[in-house]
Amino acid sequence: MDDSKKVVVIGGGISGLSCAYRLRQLGVSVILLEASDRAGGLMGTIEKDGFLFESGPQSFQAIPALTQLIRELKLESDLRQANPRAPRYVLRHGRMQKIAMSPQALLAGSFLSPKSRWKLASEAFRRTNPPGEEESIANFVRRKFGHEILEYLVSPFVSGVYAGDPEKLSLKAAFPSLDEWEREYGSIVRGAMKSRKKAERAQSGPPSLCSFRRGITTLPNALAASLNDSVKTGVSAVDVSRAADGEYEIRCENSGQNAVTIRANAVVLAAPAYVASHILRALDGALANTLSGVAYASVVVYAAGYYDKQAVMPPDGFGVLIPRSEKHRTLGIVWNSSLFPGRAREGRFTITSFLGGATDTAILEESDGEIAAVAEKDSATILGLSGSPVAAALWRHPKALPQYNLGHGHIVERIRDAEHAIPGLFFSGNYLEGPAIGKCVESAFKTAEGVRDYLNARGS
Repeated sequence: MDDSKKVVVIGGGISGLSCAYRLRQLGVSVILLEASDRAGGLMGTIEKDGFLFESGPQSFQAIPALTQLIRELKLESDLRQANPRAPRYVLRHGRMQKIAMSPQALLAGSFLSPKSRWKLASEAFRRTNPPGEEESIANFVRRKFGHEILEYLVSPFVSGVYAGDPEKLSLKAAFPSLDEWEREYGSIVRGAMKSRKKAERAQSGPPSLCSFRRGITTLPNALAASLNDSVKTGVSAVDVSRAADGEYEIRCENSGQNAVTIRANAVVLAAPAYVASHILRALDGALANTLSGVAYASVVVYAAGYYDKQAVMPPDGFGVLIPRSEKHRTLGIVWNSSLFPGRAREGRFTITSFLGGATDTAILEESDGEIAAVAEKDSATILGLSGSPVAAALWRHPKALPQYNLGHGHIVERIRDAEHAIPGLFFSGNYLEGPAIGKCVESAFKTAEGVRDYLNARGS
């Protein structure tokens, strides 16, 4: 393995791949280390018995940074955009109820009680002040809008995005815009209106929901291919240290357990926080302890394919979110075939169920068969399906998503302080600026530019 690379990126998920790609664009020599046998992290696609199944994220929002990346990788012809009007549902009292896609429609509909609709409608005419201490999402919503909106709108949404517990998730860390709008305008409705006007002036509408013709793994595969032999899979970074000349030494083990040391001018930690913690333990124990403080939620993904005739009516829309009060263990079900073509052969459809999360950690103690039975029973009850799936696949992700819990903002501040205090050490990942794929790409590009600036300042 060539030991003369200037930058080593540790971690081959979407953040690490994007950072290495951008570094290469900026003319920086880079090597990327990925412990598993493939790059891409949780982003993965398999084909089974004529169905296309996703092991992790099912889609992404095409924000500008991600759209530009897709264009540069020449993937535009493979891009597939979901119908922006595809209805979304929430299970309430055992029935799927369509959620209005605009505040006006939500106020005019019957999903919410008159009391909750009044709280929404009148919020723009009231001014509230946030408490002095950091506030959870649950406390914020109860204070502003009441329990019904928390239980049937916000909590299911939080489960869908973070697999998190709204009683623990920090409003400021997870949804900073809401916190800012209340602090500046005293009203999140007024803040949202101001923000929308700015977006309209910039001529940018809401980002589209997208995937690719052959699945979401198209993106990490293309990034890895563009990096060619700079990507080293099956290579684990064991620890990082600094040599007397200020360069970094990264001790690695490959799949054959052979030890290798790589020297670099700079290191980017793009692995999950708990992995980065172990790697940096010898370099900076306090920083390692900070990284270990990032909580993660486990998620089980269960993808299943059915014949159309097994459903009273094949699912049509985005999917359904399931509040915990409905007494199902499934957090939500995405209707993949309805969103994107090519997910199943004609006369068939595929759906994906998500289970576990921060509020059901016990799910991982059960066998694959037991979990599959739970997912199939919930799908049959909610969607009116009959019989077993034609094909199915199950993935366990014990630490799937970082939790932006109370205190998370302080953890990120300490990590950023360490970046400034330890020259040549950088961080990138979904625990820093948001878990969405587009946000990871955007953040990784900024990290790469920071590395470039550091190297230029050193005269490298």
